[in-house]
Amino acid sequence: MFGKNYGGYSGRKYGRKSIRKSKRKGNQKYILKYVDNPKWGKRRKYRKAVLPLCVTAAVMLFALAGWGILTIARNHEGESVEAWSQDVLTNLEDAEEKVREAEDTGNANGEEDAAAGGLADAAGPDGRRTGDIKVKGIYVTGPMAGNEAFQELLELVDGTELNTMVIDVKNDEGKISWQMDLESARSLGACTPYIGDIGSFMRTLEEHGIYTIARIVCFKDPCLAAGKPELALKKADGAPVTDGGGMAWVNPYREEVWEYLTEVAEASVEAGFDEIQFDYVRFPIGEDAEAAEYGVDMGKTEKQQAIGGFLEYAVNRLHGKGVVVTADVFGTIIGSETDVEQVGQDYAVLGETIDVLSPMVYPSHYGNGVFGLDVPDAHPYETVLAALSGSKEELEGIPEDKRAAVRPWLQAFTATWVNGHISYGGEQVRQQIQAVYDAGYEEWILWNAVNRYPEDGLLPN
Repeated sequence: MFGKNYGGYSGRKYGRKSIRKSKRKGNQKYILKYVDNPKWGKRRKYRKAVLPLCVTAAVMLFALAGWGILTIARNHEGESVEAWSQDVLTNLEDAEEKVREAEDTGNANGEEDAAAGGLADAAGPDGRRTGDIKVKGIYVTGPMAGNEAFQELLELVDGTELNTMVIDVKNDEGKISWQMDLESARSLGACTPYIGDIGSFMRTLEEHGIYTIARIVCFKDPCLAAGKPELALKKADGAPVTDGGGMAWVNPYREEVWEYLTEVAEASVEAGFDEIQFDYVRFPIGEDAEAAEYGVDMGKTEKQQAIGGFLEYAVNRLHGKGVVVTADVFGTIIGSETDVEQVGQDYAVLGETIDVLSPMVYPSHYGNGVFGLDVPDAHPYETVLAALSGSKEELEGIPEDKRAAVRPWLQAFTATWVNGHISYGGEQVRQQIQAVYDAGYEEWILWNAVNRYPEDGLLPN
């Protein structure tokens, strides 16, 4: 289970204190060997000392910094920071479902209105990014990749500054987009041939000079949960832990899950993908998640250790193949201790673990009042600039040669569920791209769940 493989890695990220505590209590099975870096221990002591002060001074922090979920929005005055943060995380889960499950509603002007939401080698000898590729990308679903309409996306890339596609290999339902030659996936019935001939498909992308990123959804996996119930995340009564859309999650602590995800990633590399991107590499949120039984002593085993441990495990394997490894994270974890604890994503620690961090800094994902903005969704430039300025601050303590690149996800959809939202077209997309550059970053990816992107927001090729 969790103990054997987890304990086998160098553990640069995690300190000695929790290990000593585990030894004192006699729990040898889940002792973690992340002991080589005292920085983690210092971070934990700092947080424990400072967090109470941060809670007490939340209003002052809003006035001075205006960052993240520690900011008390106007519509949450009088609530504690922790209570409001949990509410926002729950809303984020709902928002994420809307982003992922977009429906093309259309409007009076015929505009799409989603209900949510030869390039050089990118890796050096050790798998670290060299910076040769400055990704400007779009997200593509499996069904779109296998559809005739995919030709329109190829034309969009050919005619604009775009150079990259992030393509679903394993989607939110746990379905793999082609008949992958991987027994563990086939035995689950996970392979769905959206892409009929993966070899021909990859050759087409190569002919168009497109850098290819394989998106692999991690711990949200109804297919794996159904096929191997022992890996499913469950509540005390045995019922599965599901998200707002009713999709089941698997246990982030189980090494068998880590192995399966890494096998899928390795098969993607064999298929020809240039880069691996892990999404939903976090713990679930909401009432079900609060009732989850993880099979470990959560008082001794922090969620960050499971997420960081899996990514280090995957990176060690995938760097052996010379491939770049990236991870999608909530933008709201930047500057928010509470969010870090809830979802298990520690921005700074992951910034030393993987090659690229992709924070989802969609303006629609920030509550009204955050960053001092009445409705962040209505201020795309200001919201993205503020979020990425926080990213700079969070990562500045990491030496540059060990620091992950930052490539944010940007909003290319209209968030109709947000009170006070605006329609997102080319102008709003361009404002976000400019904010990326003004924050000192060079790469970005656009998300639209139905894969419709405004050409007027992109520079011509």
